[in-house]
Amino acid sequence: MEPLKKYIDIIGFPMDLGADRRGVDMGPSAIRIAGMMEELETLGYHVQDLGDIPILSKERQKIINPKLKYLDEIVRTSCLLAEKVEQSLQQGRFPLCIGGDHSMAIGSIAGVSAFCRSVNRTLGVIWIDAHTDMNTEETTPSGNIHGMAMAVSLGLGDKSLTHILGFAPKVQPSCCALIGIRKIDLLEKEIVKTLQLPVHTMSDIDRKGAHAAIQNILQSLSHVDHIHVSFDLDSVDPSVAAGVGTPVAGGLTYREVHLIMETIAECGCMASLDIAEVNPILDNRNISARLATELVASSMGRRIL
Repeated sequence: MEPLKKYIDIIGFPMDLGADRRGVDMGPSAIRIAGMMEELETLGYHVQDLGDIPILSKERQKIINPKLKYLDEIVRTSCLLAEKVEQSLQQGRFPLCIGGDHSMAIGSIAGVSAFCRSVNRTLGVIWIDAHTDMNTEETTPSGNIHGMAMAVSLGLGDKSLTHILGFAPKVQPSCCALIGIRKIDLLEKEIVKTLQLPVHTMSDIDRKGAHAAIQNILQSLSHVDHIHVSFDLDSVDPSVAAGVGTPVAGGLTYREVHLIMETIAECGCMASLDIAEVNPILDNRNISARLATELVASSMGRRIL
């Protein structure tokens, strides 16, 4: 696997169309205010901020299909994000996508996958989340596309989503690993079991520990050439990160989540990253965005000593 690139592109994706709760569209601004660029520059990276993908607000649109809410705009903007991510990688840079709800991963993973196809590399995805996001329009209880992003990346669901940039799937189940999971819809469970998707739940972490879980994941992905980490801040317990799109009790502790990101950094195998679901409306003094910034720094090599 190639070493982490020293040149970083920050790409904002102020998306809240994938979820019902408002506020995550302000996530990229909150993360910038928390000093992410400065933190990375302190670690020796050359950082450029490419700004935000322009996204139409909910007030300017109508829901056409209640099982796929705001589908057309999510497809349009996911294509734009995918192209930016692919271009960043083609230029030898590290794309860091900040959101925004987790439907962002549809575009970011599409862009990374397209790049990997063009240079004959195998893509691996580490999905850090309270949810598996494995719903489709047939299984979704809400119609919210942020709950479909992993399924879409695996080629399941509406073709306009799965075939962004013209191909599907973007990644194989055997090249994925999900960690921090603690809430799965009933029909999602069947999809996960059918695909034999590697899922490390919070119960697994309680029994074996966070370090063992992430070490197991990195070992299981030793056959891939490019690891993309898609990090949803709701993987962290709400007592630590209240400002997230869909908080679920019983999540990763402050030290567990830092340990996971530090271990990924030690591997030197991460080549692209998402930070999703920061919601400053639900936050207190931007604490959650500051945590997101700290976690990115940990994943990029910041150490206690």
